[in-house]
Amino acid sequence: MARTIGIGVIGMGWMGMVHSHSYRQIPDTFEGSDIQPRMVICADDVEARARKAKALQGFERYTTDWRKVISDPDVQVVDITAPNHLHVEIATAAAKAGKHIMCEKPVGRSPQETAEIEYVARKAGVMTGVGFNYRWAPLVQYAYQLIQSGKIGTITHYRGRFFSMYGSSPYSVLSWRFQRDYAGMGTLGDLMSHVADMAHMICGPVKRVVSTSHTYIKQRPLAVKGEGTHFTLRKDGPFGDVENEDYVGALVEFENGAHGSLEACRVIFGPKCEMAWEINGTKGAISWNFERMNELNVYLPDGDGVHDGYTRILTAPEHPFHANFNPASATGLGYNDLKTIEAYQFLKSVATGKQGQPGFAEALAVANLQDAMSRSWKSGTWEDVVSLRKGARKGQKQTS
Repeated sequence: MARTIGIGVIGMGWMGMVHSHSYRQIPDTFEGSDIQPRMVICADDVEARARKAKALQGFERYTTDWRKVISDPDVQVVDITAPNHLHVEIATAAAKAGKHIMCEKPVGRSPQETAEIEYVARKAGVMTGVGFNYRWAPLVQYAYQLIQSGKIGTITHYRGRFFSMYGSSPYSVLSWRFQRDYAGMGTLGDLMSHVADMAHMICGPVKRVVSTSHTYIKQRPLAVKGEGTHFTLRKDGPFGDVENEDYVGALVEFENGAHGSLEACRVIFGPKCEMAWEINGTKGAISWNFERMNELNVYLPDGDGVHDGYTRILTAPEHPFHANFNPASATGLGYNDLKTIEAYQFLKSVATGKQGQPGFAEALAVANLQDAMSRSWKSGTWEDVVSLRKGARKGQKQTS
């Protein structure tokens, strides 16, 4: 018997539409599952967007007041894709109403806000999910299996990065992502969140970090409310100040003894969406780049010297999740497919009552690292990663 789960989505920009579409794909993509998402209600303060989302994504109703999503008795899951400054208020209301919560990254505008949101959800006992979708690429999941099985030996080095050109033009509009009151962190929250989560998953928690940041483009043209995305260009109209960082770089030391670097930039010129990582061990090495997300480079020498170099592996039905989308090797998946996997994994945790990953605990682990990075910007030196988890002793090192 199908388990129907009522969905309410708050914030119907690009990401809200992607999340909504992903829920709708679950019955066809995971046809052996008994999960049946019910698209109950969507909310956006721009009525035209809310109305459009209802029509395109099959919602039963729409509203311009997000509180009506929380109070709707048919909603079991509240999905938050609204701007960052609304996350604390919405997530707190949802948790107190006993609703399960999916939230886009970064969960809070600051590490402290993420810690607050994690606390209220944990206290309420609701299931949580976070939009760290890159971890769901079939070949990333396969690489994780290789690492966990010891194929590459003891991990010695890890390098992660997210380079994106979306802000490389000085005419990219001053969307909420560039404003401290609305976004909080800049690249540290937007892109480094993904880098940090992937590093935690692939290599493990970070022990200490030394970090730097920089803002390259100081002013941008003002955005028009309800129009476009953070990719929109505009050459006319007034300009406003960019209030957060464009670039973040860090050297890191992991709890397992590995060393490496984490780097993210939204204004770099060249890479389009280079969310990438390389890991080295005592027996082998693996590298992956989202720009070629359906390929994985694996170096596992067999000892005879004949095969002594990287092998390019193409995604195939034998790899996790691939066969849910198609039965053909090298017939690749895309970004929206990763969001479908993400939505399915989250709803599985709702259906079973067993918290999956990544949830708010993993978001808090990222926030702990972000906090250490921002402290390093001020101190100019190495900073330990400590837990911000409410109820933990002050100065306690993170365990997740």
